[in-house]
Amino acid sequence: MSEFDEFEKQLHENRQERDKENRHKKKSRSRSRSRERKRRSRSRERVERVERVERVERVERVDRVERVDRVERANRERRSASRERRRRSRSPRRVLKKKPYKYWDVPPPGFEHITPMQYKAMQGQIPATALLPTVTPDGLAVTPTQVPVVGSQMTRQARRLYVGNIPFGVTEEAMADFFNAQMRLAALSQAAGNPVLAVQINQDKNFAFLEFRSVDETTQAMAFDGIIFQGQSLKIRRPHDYQPLPGMSENPSVYVPGVVSTVVPDSPHKLFIGGLPNYLNDDQVKELLTSFGPLKAFNLVKDSATGLSKGYAFCEYVDINVTDQAIAGLNGMQLGDKKLIVQRASVGAKNATPTPVTLQVPGLVSTQVQMAGMPTEILCLMNMITPDELIDDEEYEEIVEDVREECSKYGAVKSIEIPRPIDGLEVPGCGKIFVEFVSILDCQKAMQGLAGRKFANRVVVTKYCEPDCYHRRDFW
Repeated sequence: MSEFDEFEKQLHENRQERDKENRHKKKSRSRSRSRERKRRSRSRERVERVERVERVERVERVDRVERVDRVERANRERRSASRERRRRSRSPRRVLKKKPYKYWDVPPPGFEHITPMQYKAMQGQIPATALLPTVTPDGLAVTPTQVPVVGSQMTRQARRLYVGNIPFGVTEEAMADFFNAQMRLAALSQAAGNPVLAVQINQDKNFAFLEFRSVDETTQAMAFDGIIFQGQSLKIRRPHDYQPLPGMSENPSVYVPGVVSTVVPDSPHKLFIGGLPNYLNDDQVKELLTSFGPLKAFNLVKDSATGLSKGYAFCEYVDINVTDQAIAGLNGMQLGDKKLIVQRASVGAKNATPTPVTLQVPGLVSTQVQMAGMPTEILCLMNMITPDELIDDEEYEEIVEDVREECSKYGAVKSIEIPRPIDGLEVPGCGKIFVEFVSILDCQKAMQGLAGRKFANRVVVTKYCEPDCYHRRDFW
């Protein structure tokens, strides 16, 4: 083979080799493009799949939110309808029952528009005289000047009586009608017609003067000292300008049953009662004393400036034979944080063995009065609520809020426990309120401020509670 043939052959082989490489490159490029297309296609599918999932999740989230909104809307509507039904079905008596829990120290009827200090300060001068007309048996109205009077103008001082602590807003006519009726009922009227001729009232200072037609009827009317008129215990005295008439008695010769005089005259049977807590009022002290028998006279000594009790009183019993029994039963009795001193005011104390006595106060269930105990940060409030008042949820919450708000005035309140009744079970402490303060000092302030106050027209009784018992919920 010649060199040319070899060259041709070599050239042919090179050409084939080059074509082969070219074909291989083309196939490689084609496979690469195909793979790239497949890869892009798979990527697009993944993106579309993710977007579809996100769209589904968004739709589900919106559905869930709408469902929750619908449920909450329905619950709100049900609660609103339930409250409306309860409000409509609640009787007026139920509404009136809840009112006392929103106010401490509810004023007595007729005094809602004045403050306690204004009420205590009611003293003063007399306005112009107001004479009351009277009616004759044939129906004719005549003035007091036409009523025959026993005595003359010189006896006028002896025919007048001072009447203190009269009901606020009372009229002259009402006062005259009341005393005329009482005089007739007690058979103290000495002639036909009305014994009371005129009434003078000072509404601003809360006292009055009565003018009677005769001196003797005036003296007998002194027996009404302490009588209750429209819920008030009247204080009846001679006026300051009174001058006794010669040969005339100055004191009534009769005793009106049920009337407790506010003047305790000196006698061997006059009792002194000392060591009384200052928060006890006249009715509560009288309730304690009348456990031995009815009272003839009683006087709780008070500060003239503040009207608060000075902590001692005087009394006399209708039956003088119970005097020694009262001394034996009350002298040395523990009342709150004090001990009573009961003895004859004239001859001093007699030897007597102290006997436990149950204190009855208005609105308070009979219970033995005990010492408050050593101060702790837990205060127990008693005689404020009854188990029946704790059944209704709304009423229970009102009681809790009232107690929390009032106790917070004396210090920081940490917790409040008010045991509620459970059907068929005896719940420890049911009817009591337990208040936990942050400090013992705050608890002491609360005890001093709340003891003897009124809640729902009941006298509040307080004592300290052991912290361990409180935290164990051992409320017995």
